[in-house]
Amino acid sequence: MTVVADPVRTRRPGVILGVLSLAAFMASLDVFIVNVAFDDIGRDFDGVGLSELSWILNAYTIIYAALLVPAGRLADRYGRKGSFLFGLALFVVASAACAASGGIWWLVAFRAVQAIGAAILTPASLGLVVAAAPPELRARSVRIWAATGALAAALGPAVGGVLVEASWRWVFLVNVPIGVAALVAAAVVVPRSRDEKVTRIPDVLGAVLLAIAIAALTLALVEGTTWGWTDPRITTSWVIAAAALIGFVLRSGRHPSPVIDPALMRVRAFSFANITAVLFSVPFAASLLTNILWMQQVWDYSAIKTGFAVVPGPLMVPLFTIVGHKLAARVPVGVIVAAGCSLMACSAVLVSLQVGAQPDYLTDLLPSLLIGGAGIGLALPTILSSATSDLPPAQTATGSAVVNMSRQIGTALGVALLVAVLGTPRGFDEAHPAFQHAWWALATVAVLAAIVAPAMSPPRRHGDARITA
Repeated sequence: MTVVADPVRTRRPGVILGVLSLAAFMASLDVFIVNVAFDDIGRDFDGVGLSELSWILNAYTIIYAALLVPAGRLADRYGRKGSFLFGLALFVVASAACAASGGIWWLVAFRAVQAIGAAILTPASLGLVVAAAPPELRARSVRIWAATGALAAALGPAVGGVLVEASWRWVFLVNVPIGVAALVAAAVVVPRSRDEKVTRIPDVLGAVLLAIAIAALTLALVEGTTWGWTDPRITTSWVIAAAALIGFVLRSGRHPSPVIDPALMRVRAFSFANITAVLFSVPFAASLLTNILWMQQVWDYSAIKTGFAVVPGPLMVPLFTIVGHKLAARVPVGVIVAAGCSLMACSAVLVSLQVGAQPDYLTDLLPSLLIGGAGIGLALPTILSSATSDLPPAQTATGSAVVNMSRQIGTALGVALLVAVLGTPRGFDEAHPAFQHAWWALATVAVLAAIVAPAMSPPRRHGDARITA
């Protein structure tokens, strides 16, 4: 495969990495920045409940997940720089529309548009990073890009807490000046890059079927406790999810340009990285929201106090990203990821055993946040960098899109699982066991991720499936 890039500007890979990481930071930040704004948004929109508010997150993650891979293929085909700039511009405009929303479902709709922009810019940005980086620095560049996104996701509540003090609408308005600055910088310093041999349009129907499957599954999980698990609407959602998933699999096997290329999935490390990414993202997304809801609804923390209370966890992410990078030279990547997932499980179990009715942040919550942040720093950047390290540069945009799709599926399922397990408890006597059940459920999924993770780094054997350029 032939990748066309601007030979002059690739002499500045550090500057290019910084600009592209800024955009990735912003897109990732927006997945979680609204967490601490839930209470304020609910009050502003006539007291809507958690199940409705959860769609502010789920609409974003579902659309984001479904469109990442087709967007990555289009970026390969038509040019990554143009795709990146278009996606970033759409994201900025949609952010302004979110800030101006007059109702919960208008906000959900504009979040969906935001997700379209994010889905376009994310795989294109990583493809541009790989194309610009010298071969010997490629893995390091991918790890830095991934760590930036992970740090943004973890810092979301802290940033959101500060902004909510003015208004929850600033959670979205903050994207406008940052996005405009990133647009200008990218237009000037980022090189062009595309794959000349990609000529087919990716399977749009397959992407739609995947979105329907994820949305129906999420709807059933989120609304099951409200509507009743035997309600015909829930049953219909399960049926639609199963039918759409089967249709997606069949379609992918027949279409000349499927959403997920079967050749990619024959790379064992890549396949297991995606499975691990789904499982990891369930507790990663839901644990953060669980801790925030506990502090705000049980301990009566303000948005800004909650945001700053979360900060110590994210501060561990870059530190343990460096630790993971150094360990990767001597330890199989799957073992590093398994260790990170195990730390996340320990974090959830610890907080479930420690917290009580009276706020005691230093002993009840802080140790769990530090342990969880360390786990995230070990696991997430390693998953992303190792998943695409064996792929040729021309396939990196698509490969990274598949991994990020898996992350977003896990995020949507994690939030849905939390809503289903948590329900609507009233008072500490109901809330405490409900939150404990949620933390233990998330710890269980983290343990499953730790069990699967070692398969990401099998011993090299003759005949292993690989993709070659």
